Amino acid sequence: MAEKKRLDLKRVRELIDLMIKNDLVEIEVVDGDSKVLLKRPQPGHAPVMMQAPMVSAGGGVVGGEQIQQPAKDESDDLVEITSPIVGTFYASPSPDSKPFVKSGLHVDEDTVVCIIEAMKVMDEIKAQMGGTIVEILCKAGQAIEFGQPLFKVRPD
Repeated sequence: MAEKKRLDLKRVRELIDLMIKNDLVEIEVVDGDSKVLLKRPQPGHAPVMMQAPMVSAGGGVVGGEQIQQPAKDESDDLVEITSPIVGTFYASPSPDSKPFVKSGLHVDEDTVVCIIEAMKVMDEIKAQMGGTIVEILCKAGQAIEFGQPLFKVRPD
């Protein structure tokens, strides 16, 4: 059974590589009772950019109003751990187990942060960086898309 799970996961990863290589937005594969549907953001759907108000270098007066220099946002330092596959998010190995990570926990590159189930295969997701978990962005049982942010991390 473990061999079959490995083959299924390998197949999903191959499909993801195929999507990236050929710049595909969506791919669906049906093989008997098995069905895989992978989607990723469309290339033409970039975030909307808006013009910010003008601010002088050290704060100052613009248009007759006193403007303060904006404080550095703490979220500027954060990096997201994103999902490498489409599936279902699980924060712990089983419903009655403790979560793999929680806010404030230090992780390294090999720390398992969650499991994503795809086609009945449980794939352990590792942090792939050193840092501190600041925020967990998903809930157990939540459907996850390819590239979706799962955690916010303050890198070392």
